[in-house]
Amino acid sequence: MRKDFAKITIAIICCLLLSCRTKHEDSVPGSSSGVDRSVLPIKEPTYPAITELDARNAKAPKRFEVKAPENAPNVVIVLIDDIGFGHSSAFGGPINMPTLEKLAANGVKYNRFHTTALCSPTRTALLTGYNHHSNNAGAIMEVGTAFPGNTGIRPQTITPVAQVLRMNGYSTAAFGKYHETPPWEASVSGPYDRWPTGSGFDKFYGFIGGETNQWHPMVYDGTTRVYPNVEDPDYHFTTDMTNQAIAWMNTQQSLTPDKPFYMYFATGATHAPHHAPRSFIEKYKGKFAQGWDKVREETLERQKKLGVVPQNTVLALKPDDIKDWEELTADEKRLFERQMEVFAGFAEHTDYEVGRLVTALEERGELDNTLFIYIVGDNGASAEGGMIGMFNENTYFNAVQETLDMQLSRIDKLGTEETYNHFAAGWAVAGNAPFTWTKQVSSNFGGTRNGMLFHWPAGIKSKNQVRSQFHHIIDIAPTIYEAVGVPIPKIVNGIEQRPMEGVSMLYSFDNASAPDTRKTQYFEMIGNRAIYHDGWFAGTIHKAPWELQPRRPLEEDIWELYNINEDFSQANNIADKHPEKVEELKKKFMEEAVKYNVLPIDDRSIERFDPVIAGRPDLMNGRTSLTLYEGARGIPENAFINIKNTSLTITANVEVPANANGVIICQGGDFGGWTFYILDGKPAYSYNWVGLETYTVAANQKITPGKHVIKFDFDYEGGRGAGGMGTIYVDDKKIAEGKITKTNSNTFGIDESADVGTDENTPVYPPYKGKDKFTGKIEKVTIVLRK
Repeated sequence: MRKDFAKITIAIICCLLLSCRTKHEDSVPGSSSGVDRSVLPIKEPTYPAITELDARNAKAPKRFEVKAPENAPNVVIVLIDDIGFGHSSAFGGPINMPTLEKLAANGVKYNRFHTTALCSPTRTALLTGYNHHSNNAGAIMEVGTAFPGNTGIRPQTITPVAQVLRMNGYSTAAFGKYHETPPWEASVSGPYDRWPTGSGFDKFYGFIGGETNQWHPMVYDGTTRVYPNVEDPDYHFTTDMTNQAIAWMNTQQSLTPDKPFYMYFATGATHAPHHAPRSFIEKYKGKFAQGWDKVREETLERQKKLGVVPQNTVLALKPDDIKDWEELTADEKRLFERQMEVFAGFAEHTDYEVGRLVTALEERGELDNTLFIYIVGDNGASAEGGMIGMFNENTYFNAVQETLDMQLSRIDKLGTEETYNHFAAGWAVAGNAPFTWTKQVSSNFGGTRNGMLFHWPAGIKSKNQVRSQFHHIIDIAPTIYEAVGVPIPKIVNGIEQRPMEGVSMLYSFDNASAPDTRKTQYFEMIGNRAIYHDGWFAGTIHKAPWELQPRRPLEEDIWELYNINEDFSQANNIADKHPEKVEELKKKFMEEAVKYNVLPIDDRSIERFDPVIAGRPDLMNGRTSLTLYEGARGIPENAFINIKNTSLTITANVEVPANANGVIICQGGDFGGWTFYILDGKPAYSYNWVGLETYTVAANQKITPGKHVIKFDFDYEGGRGAGGMGTIYVDDKKIAEGKITKTNSNTFGIDESADVGTDENTPVYPPYKGKDKFTGKIEKVTIVLRK
């Protein structure tokens, strides 16, 4: 009897559920086409009050669930860092990128697609559909100012694509580089509103900031610092993030196969440091012996054969500061050739990892209905390596010039964990062929023109075709919305949204001759500025990436003019022939600049890394002392007290065993930093000056077991990047003294941290590697700045 009753009960419940589903199917938001998706989150329905006492006599309403539009595609954005229009084989370059070629053969690629000329600005524009100044990201986050357009804080009137899609029933995830978080919000103190998981992504695995050491990255899973096995001889961050992306996608599809996903896959490659597995680097041995001038010529010829540039395109002149290859010495050629071999291996390795992601999509049967967007660069190739490149990019950020001999002594180490390398500017110019300029130069297509493709077999009929409509990075977001079938939101979380600034590119997918829908676009970066309007382009070179100061005051800048419908490579400046058009476009630029918060223009660069000079928030807020406790680690430089260019005292209350070892407190790593530690029982302080020289003040006698107050005093000589005298005390007794000749003036490293009781990431002082964990107890450490 009981078994029969149970069967009858289950049957009744099933019938009720089926009836309820049929009755409510069309009235539930998210499950029909009648849902208003312009107001987010989608409003939960209000159901009549239930008056029935007994649940067995009542019918439950359909569970509220937001679902994506029927047959909505997955969306995957791949964004490569710091690679030029003329680098990849798919766009005529010398670097083999077979995944990009494979997708292009089954999709459409664009040869007049533009970025902002710098990473954070491009990324905020990509992820929202609004201009970078509208996002308050006029430059990278680390140089934000107090002016609207540059504050680093995304306004509430702009909602990222990830958030919009998540509110429309998508799973969302970001992997790799995330350079959209203000530096003063990058610590454990938060807030996390502008971290990936606060910006619409359910999942994040990657690094916060502009670059990372590929062998020793500073990685977060969500908002939690994690520690991948970097001791694995095969470890590389691009491989790691790809493994994580595939694992997430596989699991998401296993659990919810009918739920589409949005993945943002932004590699740290090919931004410096140029780190690549040796096997990929060696593929290019001898491939660049002809030099950058010949590489530019060869690239243009391949571009013409591929149809990615018009047949009448000429090679624009390279900047005057870039030497002809034939004028270089044998040593210069040897060094520069190796630099490019390393970069090429880095780029091919990156494409290989993207290929593993594509293969995983194929294996899950998801590739056909995935809108796959492969963007080959967030700006042009980077000339920030200067005229001869560098083995340690940290020298650039501290205004220290490396010599040729310094680099030649490390030539065999390029690409390994022992370098933080960047190539010479001549290779950046070659990688941006057929254009003149590079990253940072927003007033020339060498800084803003990047290859891009769409691959979506279920939605694009055209195959292996080139599109030449003029478009900008802000046009990706509205393209996604139209492809997915969701409207651009009008209200999000009760806040009215700004009108979308991007335009959809969907119209061009199957219509190569469709008229451009983007008629006007401004460009501005650190004073370099330009305007595109109806086929005309006017711009001014205010400052080259390798120049320390602007060429002239903003109001005295000299503007160039190009008819880019006839002059693809901007090789023919016709400003003298059409002065009235130049003035017309300069006026147009100012109209757009006012409209999008571009003004006032701030042309300072390195100086803006100092929050006091720039006028942006600083977590320390002018504090002159900071007390830390055991367990404090992984503190980003921008969240730590600024000990540069000043006298200071570090006081540590500790308890030590005999022959104690370990770091009391440190900041930075292999390529610049300082550390206060005990090694084999002897207190010491070491200063690693931009990876070039290390100055150590060390005691001769061991500290006795027990409680002690260990102090380090640094008396600074004044100025920027100068030296001073360092003194160590134990219980107020002087035990060591020595000269620290030079110090870092601006930064210790974008991807390093300050730590108490250990030295995370790379070691500031390599001799204590393996002994960096403090073997005693640290009660507290106090840093006091002194004038």
